[in-house]
Amino acid sequence: MEGLVTHRFVVEEEFAKVRADKFLALKLPDISRSKIKFLIDNNCALLNNQPFANCSYKVLANDEFTLKIEEKRGISIPARAISFDIVYEDEYLLVINKPAGLTVHPGAGNHDNTLVNALLEYCGDTLSSISGEARPGIVHRLDKDTSGLMMVAKNDIIHTKLAEQLAARQIKRVYHALVYGVPCPIAGKIIANIGRSKKNHKLMAVMRTGGKNAITHYRILNNFSDTVCLLECTLETGRTHQIRVHLLSKRNPIIGDRTYAKGYNFNLSALPHEAQEALNGLKRQALHATSITFVHPVTCEEMKFECNYPNDINNVLKTLFI
Repeated sequence: MEGLVTHRFVVEEEFAKVRADKFLALKLPDISRSKIKFLIDNNCALLNNQPFANCSYKVLANDEFTLKIEEKRGISIPARAISFDIVYEDEYLLVINKPAGLTVHPGAGNHDNTLVNALLEYCGDTLSSISGEARPGIVHRLDKDTSGLMMVAKNDIIHTKLAEQLAARQIKRVYHALVYGVPCPIAGKIIANIGRSKKNHKLMAVMRTGGKNAITHYRILNNFSDTVCLLECTLETGRTHQIRVHLLSKRNPIIGDRTYAKGYNFNLSALPHEAQEALNGLKRQALHATSITFVHPVTCEEMKFECNYPNDINNVLKTLFI
């Protein structure tokens, strides 16, 4: 298993004015400086018991750092021959088209049938380690039942540079979603903090206070009888379940979302009978990561990739255009 291990260090006089990431790397010689930087940037560090996220901070004598790190505890993730679609590959990274139904990384109850198992079979030990033992190569993830484009890093340096682009909001991720109803206005920006639901901690929710800043841009691509819309959503931030929760907050939940659309009853009678059947028969949320744009960490070339809708969403769209 993996577990969080807490490390605490008090800065000695001799280390005064050393950068924080360098100081922690000296104290943890088995962990690369790039991983230390990643941990600091991702809210895994405290300075004098306060949140800390400044790698270039020059430490002071008697400063106390706390760093929480996921460390391996006797887990071995097996490689598995699970098919996945490679959209692009070079010696540094992969862009893949993840199918719906495939979990990204091992978790409770699923250690053998995830994208990570498939990546280990395909890439061996060439994947980055920054995200932890259970998530080699994973720079960002998609929900199990969301399909579409993802980046995978083959080493820690590439991972760090891609993560920096994500943090700086320089990576453009575009999703298409089929939703109930028509958003008002028909194009706009949803700005609403997201955190764990107070009613059910397994779910995310829009928070009036607390949570993390989350921003989603959206616009209507097609409106079907004011009953169903095809939306384009562009992420400015990347919170857990962000698009699903933000659209739910506008009372336009994603069709097929058994978690967040549960309890919502929509009248589909204005649609063709074939469309009604297809929509009611969707087995997962109709959300697809259709394009991703980023700067290659080595070549500095802007890379843009797009992928078509999978069969289940495509089949529904065909019935809507009847």
